[in-house]
Amino acid sequence: MKSLYSKSYRYIVITSAFSLFAFILCLPVSEGLTGDGKKALAIFVLCVVFWVSHVIPLMITSLLAIILFPLLGVMSADKVYSLFGNQAVFFILGSFILASSVIRTGLSYRLALVFLRWFGSSPKLLLLGVMIFSAFFSFWMSEHAVAALMFPIVIAIAESLELKPVESNYGKALFLAMAWGCVVGGVATFLGGARAPLAVGILLDTTGETVSFVTWTLATLPTVFMTLFIVYWLLIFLYPVEVQDIGKARKLLFNRIVCAGKAKRKEWFVGILMVATIFSWICFGEKYGLANIALVAVVVAFVFKLLKWKEVEEDVNWGLILMYGGAICLGLALGETGATKWLVDITPLGSVKSPFILIMIISFIAIFLTEAISNTAVVALMMPITIGLAIDLSINPLITTLAVTVPSGLAFILPMGTPAMAITYSSGFVGPRNALLSGMILKISAWIFFVIFAYFYWPILGITW
Repeated sequence: MKSLYSKSYRYIVITSAFSLFAFILCLPVSEGLTGDGKKALAIFVLCVVFWVSHVIPLMITSLLAIILFPLLGVMSADKVYSLFGNQAVFFILGSFILASSVIRTGLSYRLALVFLRWFGSSPKLLLLGVMIFSAFFSFWMSEHAVAALMFPIVIAIAESLELKPVESNYGKALFLAMAWGCVVGGVATFLGGARAPLAVGILLDTTGETVSFVTWTLATLPTVFMTLFIVYWLLIFLYPVEVQDIGKARKLLFNRIVCAGKAKRKEWFVGILMVATIFSWICFGEKYGLANIALVAVVVAFVFKLLKWKEVEEDVNWGLILMYGGAICLGLALGETGATKWLVDITPLGSVKSPFILIMIISFIAIFLTEAISNTAVVALMMPITIGLAIDLSINPLITTLAVTVPSGLAFILPMGTPAMAITYSSGFVGPRNALLSGMILKISAWIFFVIFAYFYWPILGITW
């Protein structure tokens, strides 16, 4: 019965989506909207329905958009497919490949064990260690990869302490610290997930403006640090630690470090390469381009045989590359055809005259929408409209870009927003009821911190309103 319902739901959504698409195409052209703008809008609505409903994968939805633009004559095929050469696409591709080298050599696993052993003197310190390591490593790797790395380690700690799923408060706190640490740390830089590179790519193609690695990180760090502070004390308060002695967990970590042996030459070389790459992004990113630096590092990794292509094929989510190309194409088409401006004019947001109120509304929508659909889809959905709003109201488009991208990464409750939460639910220690109350408190707190720093702190960095 469930399978039948699932199939029926899927066919109903697909049929309804294409019916709505055809209906919009058949409508007369509204005042202020061009014929191509109407076609672009129809494609946008079709993609939104599929992104929200998840009846087909996100990347296939993006491929559908790429197919429809040339077929309907909105953009030429050459222009559409050239968007796959966007710098943001190659930057994130290079980042994923470098992350693969860190994981495959065992460097990330070794660092996790050593780091957690430093925090192994008490239950609360170990909890803090899980959160801090998850967050900090998500600065430099996809938060999904960090969650997948940390999960077996936290499971082993829980088993060594004989924590019971569902019942143990400490078990719940450990897994939520892992997931929320990954989520919060993932918004700090361009490397924590797909959102930031995608948003910057849309910003660049739509307005010609961009933002440096350093500026983005400095803009997000205060929100990240304050939210992590709330995460830790919220977990301590809501899930009182019932474990007094973590000697078994400390012994487990020590034994695993011993079994790992001395750091291999590959681990050292990968570590040096990553430090050099991050240093180059920070110091030379604006001059040489983040994508160029990432790809140079990838070439170096293969020249010195730090990676195997077969491993890269397994580790890199190639579907995300398709997602980027389609989303960037969609944003560009909406802007060039005037559909974005038309949408801005007819939405209530267009009547908001205060830039600060507008940023509050945009960030609030993004931080809650990400619980229902993936954060990448939130960026693809909201960026064209918010950039249009910024242009229409003469607001710095970087501000609206940050207002969409950072909050959309803060999915603390449901598994749909980020795989980190899905991985945590799979542990058996955490359920929706556990994450709902604490996640809602955390979400509201993070949003308040975000808008406060946006108003008072960003102008100091030169991100003016």
